[in-house]
Amino acid sequence: MTESALITAWGKARGHIIAAQAAPTFLLTAVIGFLAVGLATADPTVRIATAGILLASGILGALAQIAAANEGLAVIADLRALDQPSSLAQCIVAMGKWVNVVRFLTPTIFVVVYVALLAALFLGAR
Repeated sequence: MTESALITAWGKARGHIIAAQAAPTFLLTAVIGFLAVGLATADPTVRIATAGILLASGILGALAQIAAANEGLAVIADLRALDQPSSLAQCIVAMGKWVNVVRFLTPTIFVVVYVALLAALFLGAR
């Protein structure tokens, strides 16, 4: 692939990472708002459904982020192999170490938030 095509592929992977975070972030924020107005005292089936929706969204979001991060790392590997990369290509290659934040840290944070929301849903004030 040409450098230009690789940079375009990097942009697409980065866009997918950002988009993959939107739905889970929205859902987590919405559930926090719903907890503030009484979700923790709703019928148990509603709370179980809420937990399921959050889990499904989180898994899909994490998989999309991990896949996009892996694609980004593949692009970075190809850019790194170029004989004379442009300044932009060198900048993208330098970002490689931060792609692991998307692969590992972001899903870990989701799990922590998910567990906290489960505690609020099922162990919160009645």
